[in-house]
Amino acid sequence: MSEDPQVPSSSAPPPSSVSPRHKVEAWLGEMVRRNASDLILRAGGRPSCRIDGRIHFLPGKVPAAGALLEVLQGVCGMDKMSVWNECGSVDTALQLDGLGRFRINAYKQMGEPAVVLRRVSHKAPLLSNLGLPTTQLERLAMRKRGIVLVTGIAGSGKSTALAGIIQYMNMHAERHIVTLEDPVEVLFSEDRCVISQREIGTDTLDFAEGLRHALRQSPDVILIGEMRDAETVGAALDATETGHLVLSTLHTVNAPQTVDRILSFFPTRRHSQIRQRLAENLAAVMSLRLLPRKSGRGMVPAVELLLSTPRVRELLYEGHVAELSRIVELGQEEGLVSFNASLRNLIQKDLVELEVALASSDRPEELLLALRGYSKGRNKPQATQAPGRLRLAGNDE
Repeated sequence: MSEDPQVPSSSAPPPSSVSPRHKVEAWLGEMVRRNASDLILRAGGRPSCRIDGRIHFLPGKVPAAGALLEVLQGVCGMDKMSVWNECGSVDTALQLDGLGRFRINAYKQMGEPAVVLRRVSHKAPLLSNLGLPTTQLERLAMRKRGIVLVTGIAGSGKSTALAGIIQYMNMHAERHIVTLEDPVEVLFSEDRCVISQREIGTDTLDFAEGLRHALRQSPDVILIGEMRDAETVGAALDATETGHLVLSTLHTVNAPQTVDRILSFFPTRRHSQIRQRLAENLAAVMSLRLLPRKSGRGMVPAVELLLSTPRVRELLYEGHVAELSRIVELGQEEGLVSFNASLRNLIQKDLVELEVALASSDRPEELLLALRGYSKGRNKPQATQAPGRLRLAGNDE
């Protein structure tokens, strides 16, 4: 991964005489110095940043509504601010020399301006450095067609994972990749691929419109920043059925919820048809959850990876969506990865605390049983269940 820009250390609040824009830049510098993921600013409030998932307050006070609004107008431009005024929020990106690139969501709270700035890598990440199932993802990246979905809550690493997949293609294949992003985050340097990065609101009206036109732009791969509605899902299915590889994201936490969310975009009478199209075209669903490292610095991903196998396709055809998680649990020999298997691996490598892993698991009792089997004979603590709570006990067998 790329190194952080060198930023002078300073914990003092920006002087009151400094302009609002320079105050924001000073907080961004402090954010970068502390290796924070997000900077949160609300008009007249306390500036704060998120470090390893936790909120930390910064010195100083955010400018009042009028001054912060002027900063946002300078950063976003009039067209974006029109969206902000009408819809209450808008996304854009900002590049600052010496600090890097940031994804921005400006929004209203209590009628006043607020903004969250997220650091994004100024260099495309290497797939092998992300702690993900590299072998399976490399195979998916080399597919000619199909839909690959990366899911998780906001801030779980979806965009980084997709950027890693795109960069792997860029290094190993000759393709035209068209991305539709809101906003453009990672800027790719072309290697073996031609990469056309289009921003929603600037280069195209919306995802569905951009996807329709993308099919006329001689693409091999299409990246859709997010599946948001039936029109986008339908266009994505059309694209893969005509021989394209489609990558996208959803804000869901596991494979069954992902399928249910896609179905929820459509009226009930169409669910059977959409399930059949997914059965024929869905290549993979990878769900991500970021956990704090045991060392206290940084985050590591826990992963669920559902791949298209004959049994998975059969369940989708039959409508037994709830059974997909069990298939993942039982299908590791086929390259499928369950959250519990991923969490168990993180514990075995001493990367996360047991309590953190249990809190992140959909089936904590089964994770405990698996860990007990792992612990036997290894002279390590094993997980047991005390009445009414979970605890660690020494191995006294």
